[in-house]
Amino acid sequence: MLDLVIRDANLPDGRTGIDIAIDKDRIAEVAPGIRAEAAREIDASGRLVTPPFVDAHFHMDSTLSYGLPRINASGTLLEGIALWGELKPHLTREALTERALEYCDWAVGHGLLAIRSHVDICDDRLLAVDALLEVKKTVKPYLDLQLVAFPQDGYLRSPNARDNLARALDKGVEVVGGIPHFERTMADGSAAIRALCEIAADRGLMVDMHCDESDDPMSRHVETLAAETRRLGLNGRVTGSHLTSMHSMDNYYVSKLIPLMAEAELRVVANPLINIVLQGRHDTYPKRRGMTRVPELMAAGLTVAFGQDCVMDPWYPLGAADMLDAASMGLHVAMMTGSDAMRACFMAVTENPARILGLGGYGIAPGCYADLVILQAADPVEAVRLRAARLHVIRRGAVIAETAPAAATLHLPGRPTSVDYTLASKAGPPDRQARRAS
Repeated sequence: MLDLVIRDANLPDGRTGIDIAIDKDRIAEVAPGIRAEAAREIDASGRLVTPPFVDAHFHMDSTLSYGLPRINASGTLLEGIALWGELKPHLTREALTERALEYCDWAVGHGLLAIRSHVDICDDRLLAVDALLEVKKTVKPYLDLQLVAFPQDGYLRSPNARDNLARALDKGVEVVGGIPHFERTMADGSAAIRALCEIAADRGLMVDMHCDESDDPMSRHVETLAAETRRLGLNGRVTGSHLTSMHSMDNYYVSKLIPLMAEAELRVVANPLINIVLQGRHDTYPKRRGMTRVPELMAAGLTVAFGQDCVMDPWYPLGAADMLDAASMGLHVAMMTGSDAMRACFMAVTENPARILGLGGYGIAPGCYADLVILQAADPVEAVRLRAARLHVIRRGAVIAETAPAAATLHLPGRPTSVDYTLASKAGPPDRQARRAS
């Protein structure tokens, strides 16, 4: 007797009519027409079943703090950093924990079951570190939370950042972070990258740096990051987040830079919602989009993900823990409207960030964890288009969240009584045509 069987699922790789058999916390079989009894069956009815959404770049210590102690009047990155500096002395562990847990609740409802969060270590109390380590333990049964030791005020620029970062890693924070473009000089930025990568190499840790989050095409710290990755043998363990200056670099330099990044097997996280809001603030018209060169990086074979970055904090007043928002914005900003490109945007909030976080047992195959999301959509493109409802969210074989299907009832003369925004495709739910004719 199996614990759960999902019937008639569409998978992200294009397979349709697939059953997924789950035994305890693992996937036992993936095939059409599985003949087995189960304690529970869910009929996907031709809807998309995907591994959970993953956010490879977030700031959980600041989330849901919008308006504290004031609103970012200019909407700029630098005012957001200054505002966070004003707020830090007034933070309490209880408030940080409460806001983080509330955000994790939102995430679960949207099928987001793994998050990499940067945590500021420039507060000598390490209050946010302690709070998020506690949150990590609390949410472990239903959400994977990976923490990055992030020197928000600069590793060399902030007086106690070196000691604080080491203390945070000793406490259990598992990724080394940095912000080289915020150091006082370009030389200091390069020195910070070298020092931080050496720490990661010595401790056997991964690296994830805020890198070149600037409109300045001469902010080229990603070059140093890639070179240090190769020098220290950190290939595949280092992520460059944001990389917005690449949007403004000349094509000749980028033609040399991207192959270096590929040789280092650098991971990349773009944050479309935040990049499009914070970058180009000094422009009149035309205004730069500010997001890094996602299609070109993907074409070079780099693993590229989209992150949420911020939700209702000093930098961004919106957001809802919905990674399909990030996928949709990334698709539009990068002009990725081809069929394969749109599917790549879905992968940028599922499989790609899972690879960046190094999540074990992720996927839809025998032996993988039974972590799945059933969406009210037939395929990945439709899911992005509709920000599809997460009908069932499954963690280790147990349903932990459900959402009723989205529907509209019309009261129009001579028109159908209901409306369906999904495509009339044969791959979709079999009752779709009937609903259209109702």
